[in-house]
Amino acid sequence: MAFSGDDYCFGCGAKNPIGLHLEFVPVEDKVVAKKIVPREYQGYTNVVHGGIVTTLLDEAMGNFVQEKYNETAMTGQLEIRYKHPTPVDEELKISAWQESQRRNIIFLKAAVETSNGTITAEAKAKFAVVSLK
Repeated sequence: MAFSGDDYCFGCGAKNPIGLHLEFVPVEDKVVAKKIVPREYQGYTNVVHGGIVTTLLDEAMGNFVQEKYNETAMTGQLEIRYKHPTPVDEELKISAWQESQRRNIIFLKAAVETSNGTITAEAKAKFAVVSLK
């Protein structure tokens, strides 16, 4: 589900012809998407570009806030830990969950995982709930 308003979000917008078209679903206390990232998004040979990996993680956390609170939130602070190369052309699981909340600041975590269970990247972030009206 895309929440960008005009369905053109690079991460989840169905109308963006070069977007990632991520589709998150709630699973217990998380949101989860499965995605095969094509070679067009690689950095080094057969490895997803680090900026795209960051986008996967950031998108998951933003989607979590939309799913749980039906609110718009912007990334205020984002920290990424790249643990292993993320392979292209292989199914990945991208998940996000909430750690805590303080007023309009939501503390989140996310991970990218390969089909064999290897976590290739992790993120933690602070998202600020904002009004775009």
